[in-house]
Amino acid sequence: MFAVIGVLSTLAHLGLFTALRPVLDAQLANLVALFATAVANTAANRRFTFRVRGREGVARHQLQGLVAFLAGLALSSGALALVHRMVSDTPRVEIAALVVANGTATVLRFTLLRWWVFAKAA
Repeated sequence: MFAVIGVLSTLAHLGLFTALRPVLDAQLANLVALFATAVANTAANRRFTFRVRGREGVARHQLQGLVAFLAGLALSSGALALVHRMVSDTPRVEIAALVVANGTATVLRFTLLRWWVFAKAA
């Protein structure tokens, strides 16, 4: 289930980034899109991947999920900065960089969720 949620979150992130990019700087568009999808991603993984139900621990799980969000933000922001340093603001190159960064962040996110955020549930 984690993979399905990850793919849907990545597609939502890229869709929001693409929609915001014409009116926002790449870094800001990435921040907004990633934050919007991170909260939903943590909630979906809480319920479907780790089968945690009820209100108990929701705030703590979301706060811990924000640590994973910050790690993903660092990776994706770094990828965008590298792309802009090497190439111009080519939308396809930005998207490719975000896909690679999101792939790396997904591995990190699963590790954090599995062994830290939802360790008791798993």
